[in-house]
Amino acid sequence: MYRREFSLCSLTLLASRSLWAEEQTASSPQQTWTVGVIGHTGRGNFGHGLDTVWNRLPQTKIIAVADGEQAGLKKELDHLHLDASAGYTDYRKMLQQAKPDIAAICPRHVDQRKEMILAAIEAGVRGIYVEKPFVRTPAEADEIVQACKSRNVKLAVAHRNRYHPVLQEIDRLVAEGRIGKLLEIRGRGKGDRRGGAEDLWVLGSHVLNLTTYFGGPPETCSAVVLQDGRRVTQQDVHEGAEGIGPIAGNEIHARYLLKNGVVAYFDSIANDQTRNQGFGLRLIGSDGIISLQCDALPLAHYIAGNPFQPKASPEPWHPISTGGIDVEEPIPGLHKDIYDHTLAARDLITSIEQDREPLCNVHEAALTIEMICAVFESHVQGSRAVPFPLQERNHPLKKLA
Repeated sequence: MYRREFSLCSLTLLASRSLWAEEQTASSPQQTWTVGVIGHTGRGNFGHGLDTVWNRLPQTKIIAVADGEQAGLKKELDHLHLDASAGYTDYRKMLQQAKPDIAAICPRHVDQRKEMILAAIEAGVRGIYVEKPFVRTPAEADEIVQACKSRNVKLAVAHRNRYHPVLQEIDRLVAEGRIGKLLEIRGRGKGDRRGGAEDLWVLGSHVLNLTTYFGGPPETCSAVVLQDGRRVTQQDVHEGAEGIGPIAGNEIHARYLLKNGVVAYFDSIANDQTRNQGFGLRLIGSDGIISLQCDALPLAHYIAGNPFQPKASPEPWHPISTGGIDVEEPIPGLHKDIYDHTLAARDLITSIEQDREPLCNVHEAALTIEMICAVFESHVQGSRAVPFPLQERNHPLKKLA
């Protein structure tokens, strides 16, 4: 099923926050899902709230925590209000002995996650919630996709904005022609000191994930990776922060041809002076623009009119809520529930109960990783358009001449 159709069906549950919460409780009134939390102090810690969200849900109970650092483990046990008996310094031992239903894989350092995910699947978990980007290469993603399929494990990735129900309101506005003909999608990272390759991995993954929601999967990618204005070479390749793996370049320009025929762009330039305001994407149409700024409140804005036609006075930007343009958000606490992972965690639980894929699932996450690596693969091949799926499943920068 095309991801837009899948999302429209699944996110009907999100028509209102209170209704969805009632449905979750009613669907399994006696079920309590046990959770094992995995972190690593000094190597990504416990991520951005992936550990604490389970204490806010009535249908989940944290029963165990793993951290390779003893001091960090004690601090996390206190943070989650757990006894010392719930703590483990070996996550494999925790998974095998505590046998949680759900594993929360929290460390921000990417190089640990593949083994943590595979260990959780092997231990028999029903669901996994993991930080983004969830792995480093398409090859690692392939291995996890196959493991999830063989054990029917539901894996959800913490691209928080992907769970926002305003996406369906944007779908409706586009379908009604409010921006005219959709001409292109333009995405940017934060453009801070991490601009270029690191920005692509750490923040661009959010943007690319949303890009495929609106435009479908990519068919080709062409890109150039620059260091101080020149094409990067093997001498520029180095290990990235937070276990990302090989990276190079402080400037990236990528072009994707998407399944729906629209072209999407992603750009990131270090210290681009936008003050982080470019982080997100814009749907640019012949008669208007819809702008999404990741993690912002509100997430989306609309501006009417031909974006290429000069006007004597600028048109105002109008906020978009789940109720429409210039309508106050009708779902109370929605931004908080998205920002602190509540909606994502609820969706993962529902996906287990209903035996369906989570909204931001292992397949979407794997595609995001492939889109990132396609940037480097295209650069290695002289910026030619490389087709999807990529033939090179390992990291392309490892073969840069």
